[in-house]
Amino acid sequence: MTAAVAPAAPPGPLKESPLEMGRFATTVALYEELRPPYPPAFFRRVAEQLGFRSEHALIDLGTGPGLLALGFAPYVGRIVGVDPEPAMIAAASAAAVRASRSLTLIEGKAEELPADIGSFDVVTVGRALHWMERDATLALFERLVAPEGVILVCSSHTAADGRNPWLDEYNKARHAWSQERLWSESSSGARTHRDLAAFFRGTRFQLADPVAVEASQEISVTDLARRVLTFSSSSPGVLGDKASAMLDDVAQRLLPSSRNGVITEVFVASAQVARR
Repeated sequence: MTAAVAPAAPPGPLKESPLEMGRFATTVALYEELRPPYPPAFFRRVAEQLGFRSEHALIDLGTGPGLLALGFAPYVGRIVGVDPEPAMIAAASAAAVRASRSLTLIEGKAEELPADIGSFDVVTVGRALHWMERDATLALFERLVAPEGVILVCSSHTAADGRNPWLDEYNKARHAWSQERLWSESSSGARTHRDLAAFFRGTRFQLADPVAVEASQEISVTDLARRVLTFSSSSPGVLGDKASAMLDDVAQRLLPSSRNGVITEVFVASAQVARR
């Protein structure tokens, strides 16, 4: 059974612009299907290397459709997911039902979790840390992470080492259609992927060896083009009536690298580990 608790706390002093509010609302239906996945071997390896046990509690910040929370669920006990996007909370709840897992869901910003939320042995963050304000997030980690706990900053991304020869052209097409400059200007902080060494500098958290698992999949040109719609800067809500033209353009750029309309994608799922 799943439980949604909303919201976690009253809104804080930081306000979102209209552009930022619900920025992932129109990506929900596509996100889980089209982003590079986290393979089962990734969750198993992380759990084995870090010694996860059934008495451990895990909280996933920016849980989205619950990919990390539910992926680690077989290796821990209590799991909690937090996300500010109501549609993502709904998607995570539905995924938990399909997986027959108990998942407590909290709708709201991670930085605004109440003080009585308690501590956790594992704190996971996926494709969300770059949206979170550093000082508030570090203060949150101080109170969330149990004395012997860990922070896992996870990602799954297309390998950029030359084994995906179509990637450069794909990225050119994606950025040509995105509104990243507009999103950046609308926000109060830099929307960049975190340099974790710099992020944790001056804190009690130290980076440990990362855990990574490589895998591959066959994906259609059509689905790779549709993946562009899963990014907030090029979501259906942002592109509007330009979405069809974007899909056609990206697909045409990818076709020369495909075989019968299918492309092989090598991807890497990784967890960067931080401990006290």
